[in-house]
Amino acid sequence: MSSLRPDLARRIWPDPCAEEEQIDHFDRIPDSVLLLVFNRVGDVKALGRCCVVSRRFYDLVPQVDNVVVKVDCVISDDENSSSAGSSADKSRGAFSSLFRLVFGGIVKPLQVLGQLLGPKRSVSSALSVGSDEDGEVEQGGVTHHSPTQVLKNFNEIRFLKIELPTGELGIDDGVLLKWRADFGSTLDKCVILGASSIVYPAASKGSSLVGGGDGVNLTSVGDDNGSIPESFYTNGGLKLRVVWTISSLIAASARHYLLQPIIAEHSTLDSLVLTDADGQGVLCMNRGQLEELRMKPLSASSASKRTLVPALNMRLWYAMSLELPDGAVLKGATLVAIRPSEQSPVKKDACDLSWVANTFEEPYGTAVRMLMKRRTYCLEMNSF
Repeated sequence: MSSLRPDLARRIWPDPCAEEEQIDHFDRIPDSVLLLVFNRVGDVKALGRCCVVSRRFYDLVPQVDNVVVKVDCVISDDENSSSAGSSADKSRGAFSSLFRLVFGGIVKPLQVLGQLLGPKRSVSSALSVGSDEDGEVEQGGVTHHSPTQVLKNFNEIRFLKIELPTGELGIDDGVLLKWRADFGSTLDKCVILGASSIVYPAASKGSSLVGGGDGVNLTSVGDDNGSIPESFYTNGGLKLRVVWTISSLIAASARHYLLQPIIAEHSTLDSLVLTDADGQGVLCMNRGQLEELRMKPLSASSASKRTLVPALNMRLWYAMSLELPDGAVLKGATLVAIRPSEQSPVKKDACDLSWVANTFEEPYGTAVRMLMKRRTYCLEMNSF
């Protein structure tokens, strides 16, 4: 009888619970859903870390179409030159410093973004991306890669945003200076909003002032009918606005120059934005402008590594004192709208200024629209 009994010890039955534990349910998520998640992440540093999670992530990350690159630190050219023993001449003048912006800590294969723009207290006149043959810079034992090196791992970028740690223009605390520039192969349009000082609501009764001034009476907010006072021309107010305008245009053209290798390598781009954490300046390019740059090479300035700024027509609006709805008062508020003198009728409509009114977010958008209701002054500027 015992010989007829099945040998139960030798029979192997699959354990349903064990099989269930071996199934990776994450693998059931479609690639399209994972790509939606990665596009929400956006940040190139986080995406770089995702690449080392699994082979599947490594293969999917290069398909992300929305990428954000945030620069963490600034490395001056002096540091790189001394370590490499370079004897290259340095540029001189107000806009002479050459900086490279780099950040570290990105896991391979998207390791580091490098060499972009700076410095904080001046506008660069000589800017480069990937000065070495392979686009790498050695500093402190860490290899930093150029933006071209970092982004070459992405094959389908449509929306690219690069954020610098600071604005390039050195301005005093309390001074307002914001600009936005749109480029194709050259400057399409630019809007600059500035104020020499700001009086905030809580301090307005005591005439507490943040920033400098234009030499006007800070307690007088009467209606000036949009006219610029005579003192504006004699106390340095006009000179200050010219400096703001030229500095902003140089900063914008330097940023534009740096983007050439990235634009050339990524033909899928629909939108490219180069901004800074301070919110000082924004350079924007849409798909049409990107295609224009690929078809028509930019004209570089002979004096420095930046795009040549064409001859310009400018409209200027000014208010000695501009009170915003939130109670803040802009002293010496100035708005400058800029377009090239020789621009095709398709791009240029002298009567349509909607592109100016919608340039900045609130509360600065309101300030722009309030200034546009005042008297308009027209100026011209030669190419530089």
